[in-house]
Amino acid sequence: MGKRRIGLIRVLTTPDTKLLNLHGELVMKYFPSFEVVSQCIPDQPEGIHDERTEKIAAPKVLALAETMELSGMEAVIVSCAGDPAVHEASCRLRIPVIGAGRSAASAARILGQPVGVLGLTRNVPEAIVRILQDLLVADAVPEGVESTLDLMKPEGIEAMLSAGEFLVKKGAKAIVLACTGMSTIGAEGILREKLSIPIIDPVKAQSAAAWTILG
Repeated sequence: MGKRRIGLIRVLTTPDTKLLNLHGELVMKYFPSFEVVSQCIPDQPEGIHDERTEKIAAPKVLALAETMELSGMEAVIVSCAGDPAVHEASCRLRIPVIGAGRSAASAARILGQPVGVLGLTRNVPEAIVRILQDLLVADAVPEGVESTLDLMKPEGIEAMLSAGEFLVKKGAKAIVLACTGMSTIGAEGILREKLSIPIIDPVKAQSAAAWTILG
């Protein structure tokens, strides 16, 4: 049997093909039985980092997901922890639509321990809140970090570590990364080494969800 073809949607608009394909390359690294085709939505060079940019992105994500289905993809991954248009696409498409946020939250829920959420938006994504429910004890945003581009700077990484330490002090026994840009910089390994608790990487979680559904 050939590889399962998955369309992966990036909400960060970029002409850099290496950056565009990074999440897809990670998915194929975790599960070599997948062939991932990555595309980004147009006109959002800073991705999604607040309610306004998510609202603008949602119809673009839906349109791209529909295009991917028509091109023969067997599933669509929306590689954004805010899960923009995931519910709408799930209702409209005949193939599975997988969101990074709900995948990561579901993985954390399995632990049954208090969970902290580390992201870029002041409000925790709705899907994550709905799944974690009473296990969500705190959330944090790295100080001075407004987009995934900021996470690629040394000061962004330091701010992320400080935010992780804050969540541990608030009682978190595990942390969900509510930003797939944190997967891009390897935040899971950085935080796990510093904090010594489980760190749920959204790109890894969405990969596992796709494998569970498609086999």
